[in-house]
Amino acid sequence: MRTLSLAVRSFVFTSLLVAASVTVASPTSPVEGAEYKTLGNPLPVSTTGKKIEVIEFFMYHCPACNVLEPQLLEWVKKQGSKIVFIRIHLPHRGEDDPEAHLFLTLQALQLEGKLHARILRSWHVDHKQLLTDQDNIDWAVANGIDKTKFSETYTSFSVVTKLRGLLRVAENYRVDSTPTLVIDGRYLTGPGMVQETNQALAPNELDKSLLQVADVLVDKARAAK
Repeated sequence: MRTLSLAVRSFVFTSLLVAASVTVASPTSPVEGAEYKTLGNPLPVSTTGKKIEVIEFFMYHCPACNVLEPQLLEWVKKQGSKIVFIRIHLPHRGEDDPEAHLFLTLQALQLEGKLHARILRSWHVDHKQLLTDQDNIDWAVANGIDKTKFSETYTSFSVVTKLRGLLRVAENYRVDSTPTLVIDGRYLTGPGMVQETNQALAPNELDKSLLQVADVLVDKARAAK
């Protein structure tokens, strides 16, 4: 009978361990490298104590972000005082991205939260794409924002500086797709990661599963405080 060499046996054993880790991975028991990954150098957070920072990197035109939105809002509400929720618009078209520019302008005007759902509706229900600065100005005026105030904020040093810095922010978090959730400045997860290791999930279960992973990561971060 032929025996396996030490190198081959080592390879087989390692392969079985990897297969086993993928097998036991699940949204309610996520495995690092499967349903989520950990940043090598955790980034500073805006919270103190046991409260956990949760960032959603998103884009207005992103269909997956639009689909996730209702469940994400319910999840944030359920988390209550355990988390601080922050949105960051990934600059899809570089440092002059009009979508991110609109987001930062509304944020500066303290209107982003109020109008977020309306912008998603414009893109995904009304199929009105906001692709240029003029599109953004026209949309703002049509939605009751003073044109002069919006334009002044849109071109302000503060907003433009933040817009120019978004690419570096995304690079620091190692984010290149949306939606991506960042938990406590260290754990990253998204629907693509969850789906890859849970391929039996029905499409309508994917976002629920993503938020189950987020539940575990929030608790993991709180336990480490």
